[in-house]
Amino acid sequence: MKSWLQWVFCTCIFFIWHTEAEFFTSIGQMTDLIYAEKDLVQSLKEYIRAEEAKLSQIKSWAEKMDTLTSKSTSDPEGYLAHPVNAYKLVKRLNTDWLELENLVLQDTTNGFITNLTIQRQFFPTEEDETGAAKALMRLQDTYKLDPETLSRGNLPGKCTEVSSALKRRNGTKYRSSLTVSDCFGMGKTAYNDGDYYHTVLWMEQALKQHDEGEETTISKVDILDYLSYAVFQFGDLHRAMELTRRLISLDSAHERAGSNLRYFEKLLEKEREEKSSNKTVATTEPVVQSGSYERPLDYLPERDIYEALCRGEGVKMTPRRQKRLFCRYHDGNRNPHLLIAPFKEEDEWDSPHIVRYYDVMSDEEIEKIKQLAKPRLARATVRDPKTGVLTVASYRVSKSSWLEEDDDPVVAKVNQRMQQITGLTVKTAELLQVANYGMGGQYEPHFDFSRKDEPDAFKRLGTGNRVATFLNYMSDVEAGGATVFPDFGAAIWPKKGTAVFWYNLFRSGEGDYRTRHAACPVLVGCKWVSNKWFHERGNEFLRPCGRTEVD
Repeated sequence: MKSWLQWVFCTCIFFIWHTEAEFFTSIGQMTDLIYAEKDLVQSLKEYIRAEEAKLSQIKSWAEKMDTLTSKSTSDPEGYLAHPVNAYKLVKRLNTDWLELENLVLQDTTNGFITNLTIQRQFFPTEEDETGAAKALMRLQDTYKLDPETLSRGNLPGKCTEVSSALKRRNGTKYRSSLTVSDCFGMGKTAYNDGDYYHTVLWMEQALKQHDEGEETTISKVDILDYLSYAVFQFGDLHRAMELTRRLISLDSAHERAGSNLRYFEKLLEKEREEKSSNKTVATTEPVVQSGSYERPLDYLPERDIYEALCRGEGVKMTPRRQKRLFCRYHDGNRNPHLLIAPFKEEDEWDSPHIVRYYDVMSDEEIEKIKQLAKPRLARATVRDPKTGVLTVASYRVSKSSWLEEDDDPVVAKVNQRMQQITGLTVKTAELLQVANYGMGGQYEPHFDFSRKDEPDAFKRLGTGNRVATFLNYMSDVEAGGATVFPDFGAAIWPKKGTAVFWYNLFRSGEGDYRTRHAACPVLVGCKWVSNKWFHERGNEFLRPCGRTEVD
């Protein structure tokens, strides 16, 4: 058994360990020897049966993981480009491997446990699993994907760009699905966050798959317990009672369900009495049609517009506006370095003027920049408008690092190229920021410049406000990940090696509030960008004279 266990566990490529089993016997006093021996034989038989059952479970798990990791390690980034794969990886390492540990702990084999305990300090945490679940919910909301779609891993797109990319993904070796346990975990995450909207959606999906006969260790009682309370929070008293009665039919001794049902019945009776007395209807009256719940409003006023643009909907590219957009060769206002090899420039929008440059960074430069940035990647921050200090924000989900010219000649080369293209000086610009958007990575609508109510945002830099933004796309993104401008309805899709540029300030120095923009959640793929923020100091007389913008 010892060697068999070793063979099974070694199929998991993430870990290498040595196992050592110990067995214990119990011997009674000599006068009880015969009976003790018989007991030992019986115990041994029971142990063998139990151990074989455990080994069968462990072997099945190992074989499944061997197949899965062989696939995932063949193309890690491609595999993780599918958001369901990313979520399940985090969930497996935080939850499922812990369950396997508990199974193995029942044996005397401690080598694996010791190794796993050491390895687990580098595993995702509960916070990571929660974040991954919320990322899936963010994709669900932004791209209008129902739980069934996500659970089956189909991810049908809601716009041409998203749809075509997803068709390339669907049916491939990277497609993945969510189990009852996964859906239940999503629902629990939402419930613990007080998010009853997603609790209902995911508990309903867990219940649906359970009812369809999917094998799982999650009980219907547990699912119904969460689901009934969540629908009650929406004021749907009748459905809450229906679900609670179903729960009690499965577990008549469920104390909380019995108490809830009695409470619901009292509320319903009170509601009927108030109706019959022509009194004001109690708050238990369903605020929605039974089984239909709306996503609650949040802090972002342009949420609907922002998410529609992310799906490729609502883009205000009229024929009249299209006629104002042109392609040309750009020499940086006759910059000597660009006269022989000008850049291809394409108008993305007319007012405010947004342009895209092609072949700004080579594949080799991109890979070098990524190589330099990866070891330094940390949770992306935003500058506090009051203090000017960089801080983490929930509305920006990515990892970033800052590169200096001394880090590598390629950084200085890229900086110099941006200066040549824009005609602005990099001497007072911020460092080159490199960002990687992972699963559901996004940056909700924001301004790059500081507003009048936050005059000290860049005071510590001493270089004035951010006059312009130069954004390099360092990867293609199969679906999602657009840069959108909710104010005027523009959506710009990433293209590897290209860059987009716009001014954040008018020539007067006043902020152009139309440039409020966002990085949409990445639905399929892995998004890499780098950007340079040019500041006012040193650029007072360098801004080139451009065409007159017409709204």
